[in-house]
Amino acid sequence: MKKIFIFLILFFLPGLNIAQEPSAREIAQNIDELYRAESSYAEMEMHIVTSHWERTLRMKTWTQGTDITFIRITAPAKEEGVGTLRIESDMWNYLPNTNKVMRIPPSMMMSSWMGSDFNNNDLVQEFSLLEDYNFELIHPDTANAEYYYLKATPVEGRPIVWGKRISTVRKEDYIPVKEEYYDDDGEKMRVLTFSEIQTFDDREIPSVMKMNPLSEDGYTTVRYLDAEFNTNIPEDTFTLRNLRTPE
Repeated sequence: MKKIFIFLILFFLPGLNIAQEPSAREIAQNIDELYRAESSYAEMEMHIVTSHWERTLRMKTWTQGTDITFIRITAPAKEEGVGTLRIESDMWNYLPNTNKVMRIPPSMMMSSWMGSDFNNNDLVQEFSLLEDYNFELIHPDTANAEYYYLKATPVEGRPIVWGKRISTVRKEDYIPVKEEYYDDDGEKMRVLTFSEIQTFDDREIPSVMKMNPLSEDGYTTVRYLDAEFNTNIPEDTFTLRNLRTPE
């Protein structure tokens, strides 16, 4: 009787509708492509708060794939016209006050962008989970049943300062709710949270990202005001000539 029972379980088990975990690659790809497409355009607001001051920037961004990004600050007047261009591994900043274009060396990719808690790499996404990290699904002791947890560690030889990243995503659609960044010693250094999911151009994305550094007071919030995906972008957008020519 016991053997018959085991046989019946093995026979009918393949036909049962058992939910399967997604692959770690599926989740990593969704995180990488969440705010990007073959091309994209967005209008955003960045609010920076420190222990001594706070300010708000408005900007427009254009992307092409995951390797090309153009950012232009539109307000306030003091920073209007400042631009950032990244083409694969090359990156430049334009400062209208001095009318100069400065190339950003790799050593400065982790430097703060415009005094915010986001660095140059965060804004232009030089590194991607799919190409620059090894990743795996993990099951923390404190895991919430509504989420998947993705652990990412840098591929050997990549100039990435983080020892690991842990992303928490919703099971229903793989949309991230939190990313935690750790140094090489395993100490948590900063936390990025995602909230206020909205639909832009038929795509659901968290419209608010908040970066909290754990080593100091303050935070930076980025809010999407508008976004378009797979949109037509003029060919001369991603050029040094355009970088030097504020609208």
